[in-house]
Amino acid sequence: MSWIVWPLMAFLIFVAPLWLILHYRSQRQASKGLSGEEQEKLQTLVMRAEQMQDRIKTLEQILDEEAPQWRQRR
Repeated sequence: MSWIVWPLMAFLIFVAPLWLILHYRSQRQASKGLSGEEQEKLQTLVMRAEQMQDRIKTLEQILDEEAPQWRQRR
């Protein structure tokens, strides 16, 4: 039985506290949200997605006028 006590004590003294500290530090960083740079990138992506959506709508309108059967060809 004593052969398991020493490794268990070493784990509880050294590994477990370090593990808990690193775990809760990463949880705190994850809960902070996006950094300024990440928010800027996200805003840029949202703007590009909206532009692409407008372009797609325009292309669909053009296709509806010039080739009304294009939706049925799929």
